[in-house]
Amino acid sequence: MDYGFTTAAYVVAAVLFILSLGGLSNQESAKRAVWYGIAGMGLAVFATLIGPGSGLWLLSVLLIAGGGLIGTYVAKRVQMTEMPQLVAAMHSLVGLAAVFVGFIAHFEIGNVAAAASTDDLGTFAKLIAKKTPAEIAFLRVELFLGIFIGAITFTGSVVAFGKLAGKVTSAATKLPGGHMLNAGAAGLSFLSLIWYFNSGGFFPLFLMTLAALFIGYHLIMGIGGADMPVVVSMLNSYSGWAAAAIGFSLGNDLLIVVGALVGSSGAILSYIMCKAMNRSFVSVILGGFGGTTGPAMEIDGEQIAIDADGVAAALDEADSVVIIPGYGMAVAQAQQNVAELTRRLRAKGKNVRFAIHPVAGRLPGHMNVLLAEAKVPYDIVLEMDEINEDFPETDVAIVIGSNDIVNPAAQEDPNSPIAGMPVLECWKAKQVFVSKRGQGTGYSGIENPLFFKDNTRMFYGDAKASLDNLLTMIS
Repeated sequence: MDYGFTTAAYVVAAVLFILSLGGLSNQESAKRAVWYGIAGMGLAVFATLIGPGSGLWLLSVLLIAGGGLIGTYVAKRVQMTEMPQLVAAMHSLVGLAAVFVGFIAHFEIGNVAAAASTDDLGTFAKLIAKKTPAEIAFLRVELFLGIFIGAITFTGSVVAFGKLAGKVTSAATKLPGGHMLNAGAAGLSFLSLIWYFNSGGFFPLFLMTLAALFIGYHLIMGIGGADMPVVVSMLNSYSGWAAAAIGFSLGNDLLIVVGALVGSSGAILSYIMCKAMNRSFVSVILGGFGGTTGPAMEIDGEQIAIDADGVAAALDEADSVVIIPGYGMAVAQAQQNVAELTRRLRAKGKNVRFAIHPVAGRLPGHMNVLLAEAKVPYDIVLEMDEINEDFPETDVAIVIGSNDIVNPAAQEDPNSPIAGMPVLECWKAKQVFVSKRGQGTGYSGIENPLFFKDNTRMFYGDAKASLDNLLTMIS
């Protein structure tokens, strides 16, 4: 099979990937967008298997089938609450693949230099043999960068997985020396690049790999749990750039295009999320969550509990209701109950809408996916900027498992770790009910003055069980 078919197939696959990314921006087109992505990847794999230089088909098919079976098994077992750590785990595999491909490219350069004849070389090595010394030098830089980005992505994603899964402390943790250690490792990597560029030896490449693995580990360990949505998005970007670097090393145009798409989209998403938190991307990556400038504002009052009867009575009298979902809803798997409550209230003629903060949950779009899974109508799911000004005219706001995104300290306390962060101003509603397991401060460890306000009542208990009880009182 000649290069013409492979090139054409790669172009079509790239278009399908672009359509997939574009479709994922809208809930109504998301399912179709996923199929675009599946079709694009299927075409890309098929074109690669039958394209120039292909071989070892049986092994390739077995590996693809094995990977597919493992992926299917994992996808069926993973709960929606575990999706953030699954995504982090997938990013780690991309990073590891970049490291392996980079090392293989390095060894193939050595094989070409040692070979007496090109007849004994593999397809990739034969392509290297045709390169000029200048092109070989560029290839060394490309594979070096691929390994560097891939190694950071690998260990960073593993640590992010640990934090999201609760296997590693969610607190920002740094070794003595802090940022200087990261800067030293980065400096060592740069010196290794110069050394490798001039010598072509394996040791500087190996030394850089160790430094990059450390940077990935220490960088993400130094970021607090509340910043994990940004971290996951950032690692997604890193995995894309790692794939693009692999593409340059292998001379694969599709990998370059797809890597650039993933890398740029992940970077843009990270920027959007940082803007939603009133944080700079650099402060998130280098500083972790928070950093106060003085003592936190004292909170007056007490948390007043309410039972399901009280919530039902208030909802019966209300005309407008805004529901604010958070990670606690995902943990309790209460989205179906929330959807049923919405249906019953709307059947009574009440105006029910959802308010979604850009960083709600632990993954970009986490709440949107949960609500779509529960078949909540798309048109009543609104972003923060669309609904914030409506809270003063809202009769009842129901907060389900959220903390930081509804914390008035962001506006009222200049010393708060989240000072300046745009939040959902639900406390401006006439009544606020907060569904929460207990009186803890949540994942980020920041106290929330909302829980102590005069118009707020705490609806304690597991969100699913609490809503089950509430639904028996709303017909």
